[in-house]
Amino acid sequence: MSRPVRARIDLQALRHNLSLAREAAPGRRVMAVVKADGYGHGLLPVARALAADGFAVASLEEALVLREGAIEAPVLLLAGLFEAAELEAALAHRLALVVHAEHQLQWLERANPDGPLDLWLKLDTGMHRLGFAPEQAAGARRRLLALPAVQRGSLTLMSHLACADDPEDDYTDRQLAAFTAATAGLQEPRSLANSAALLTRPDTRFDWVRPGIMLYGASPLVAGRPSPAPLQPVMSLETRLVEVAQRRRGDCIGYGCSWTCPEDMAVGVAAAGYGDGYPRHAPAGTPVLVNGRRASLAGRVSMDTVCIDLRGAPAARVGDPVVLWGEGLPADEVAAHAGTIAYELFCGVTARVPRDYG
Repeated sequence: MSRPVRARIDLQALRHNLSLAREAAPGRRVMAVVKADGYGHGLLPVARALAADGFAVASLEEALVLREGAIEAPVLLLAGLFEAAELEAALAHRLALVVHAEHQLQWLERANPDGPLDLWLKLDTGMHRLGFAPEQAAGARRRLLALPAVQRGSLTLMSHLACADDPEDDYTDRQLAAFTAATAGLQEPRSLANSAALLTRPDTRFDWVRPGIMLYGASPLVAGRPSPAPLQPVMSLETRLVEVAQRRRGDCIGYGCSWTCPEDMAVGVAAAGYGDGYPRHAPAGTPVLVNGRRASLAGRVSMDTVCIDLRGAPAARVGDPVVLWGEGLPADEVAAHAGTIAYELFCGVTARVPRDYG
């Protein structure tokens, strides 16, 4: 019998979440963000399941997986070129490039490729991570449009929002104002909205929207704020109980004896741990589902196993199913207990965990 831990990927839920993005931004083109192996869900299966207008990735290597998998839609390198030598492959595979820095612009000017080039000029409107300052936007745009390859291709103007996950934070207003001012009167298409802004800020939707985390069913808003759209979880991280034992009051459970049984009780062991990507720092009390009933972690997470306080599921037996997050137990809730975000949970699921698609 193979080890029972699995990541079950619901492709219909994925398509449902994309439909919510389209409903929220009618008439806009959707650039589905599938970087980091489709947020841990599987880059190629996710892209094949989504009828998006384009796909955004983090690197040339990710883009080539899509092209080699027969994905013909536009593919955007969100960080652009990491070195000038990548330009040849980017052109050969018809990749769109973000240009966010002077050195990238110079690489294009020196190469002066025949093209055509599909470029996205990134402006730093306040996140201060990547991008040209707003006052540099006009000059960078002129230089890009002077490339013959861009005249036959296209140019899109973009920026990224730092605080859109908190609808009450007025920093989004400031970034929107900076972006609007820097692009005023220009004819190029624009892109600003990420998942959170797409669902909460109609004034940021422009021509392209870039949903990411919402596609995978997690709320794009800060902890404690439910999603304004009925997102469906795409990944369920599941395993089974491999032991159920009766323990006495005072028995310690797991490494470091950091948790002791408060009474005579049943403790289960499930086959999943930090070697599978379940967060080691998830504390005792973090919820799980056993046979659909709520239970919780007991003691520290091990590499291959977690121990479970079964007082919430007293009828549990060896072989019973355990959901670590997913259907019936939102990843956002587990992430909050572990002091992290759903993004990290999804991306952290390791390669030894089989993905089952359905």
